[in-house]
Amino acid sequence: MSETATSEATARPLPSWAAPDALDVSPEALSALETYRKRDPSKVVVRFKAVGNAPIMKQNFYKITASNRFQAVIQFLRKELGWKAGDPLFTYINLAFSPAPDDTVSNLFKSFCTDGHLIVNYSTTAAWG
Repeated sequence: MSETATSEATARPLPSWAAPDALDVSPEALSALETYRKRDPSKVVVRFKAVGNAPIMKQNFYKITASNRFQAVIQFLRKELGWKAGDPLFTYINLAFSPAPDDTVSNLFKSFCTDGHLIVNYSTTAAWG
């Protein structure tokens, strides 16, 4: 590459979307972002139901922090059942679908609650698609 080509490449201005002025955000947007970042301290009632040959829990109602990811529910369930990380565990919401581990408990509750509970079915084998 020649000297002039190198100097032209470094002197090129940033695109308008990457310019520092484009990063100016309205106070309303900043307030919304701050609200979103705060953890929701409210609790959600989660009801666990065994499917197939999975062991039935003695207590099947628990209050779980709404801002937790579903992964925390899976880990909690494993701990309550005394299962190791390698043991098979399949979880479903309302006998219908398996949620992604990064879904939040509050979003699942808002979308799929039944009688004020988030029903989580669990199994040792794949039960539904």
